[in-house]
Amino acid sequence: MTVQAPSYESLGRPIRGPGAFTGDWRRFWHLTFNIAVMQWKVRFYGSVLGYLWSLVRPLLLFLVLYVFFTQIAHIGRGAGPSYDYYGAQLLSSIVLFTFFAEATTGAVRSVVANETLVRKIQFPRMAIPLSVVLLAFFNLCLNLIVVTIFALAAGVRPMLTWLEVPLIVGLLVVLAAGLAMLLSSLFVYLRDVEPIWDVFSQVLFYASPVIIPVTYVQQQLGPTLTHLYMLNPLAVVFQQFRHAFITHGTPSVGTLLGSTAGLAAPVAIVVVILAIGFWVFHRIAPRVAEDL
Repeated sequence: MTVQAPSYESLGRPIRGPGAFTGDWRRFWHLTFNIAVMQWKVRFYGSVLGYLWSLVRPLLLFLVLYVFFTQIAHIGRGAGPSYDYYGAQLLSSIVLFTFFAEATTGAVRSVVANETLVRKIQFPRMAIPLSVVLLAFFNLCLNLIVVTIFALAAGVRPMLTWLEVPLIVGLLVVLAAGLAMLLSSLFVYLRDVEPIWDVFSQVLFYASPVIIPVTYVQQQLGPTLTHLYMLNPLAVVFQQFRHAFITHGTPSVGTLLGSTAGLAAPVAIVVVILAIGFWVFHRIAPRVAEDL
């Protein structure tokens, strides 16, 4: 007598795991914060220099680029107000991009790297990629203190537009969070996401005004292509930070786009990326444990 194994349909629907969020927002953010703090402690556990290692990389990159472009290529000498305090402009953009790269690249493997945790513990899955972004944000806040000290030492003076900095950084954090949710969920099913994103993040570095001010790009591309160039949210963040925090000699994003209303397009792109990232992660969260 042959015993037939029960069909998949006879077993009923597969059990759905916990979703992306929980109904208790306070508990969710408390969990996300604690995971980020734990990762912070683990990262620097047993390290003599501790946090300083997270500062060394952007500072070394800044030093190499600054020496090459100012001492060898002579960028900024007599080139106009857009190049005022070029060192502070370069360092601030590198620090901001370092946060973006750390948050997004670190989030790619975050869900898969916590496979044991995901399989055994019931908790809102969204806490995993967002904790990576929060950890990178901790580093960003400390690094911005260094940027401020460097800028003041270079001759930058406090301005009323420093009040814009939380909004500028907030836009960058939202962009990183949206991409973190999207990349971490896609990596569960497509491992090619990691090398693809590594290459694309490098493209974004050179396609954003990190090294060369937007005014130089504008001279080379003209107004129409400059508008397309400024659709890159990173270009908006870096340029507006330079204008608001370093010097008004470099134009604001509103000036480059013709009006403040021009900001609607890059901001809309950030919102769309956040919405797509949330939707994709929310869809895969209940079954991510069985798909790993």
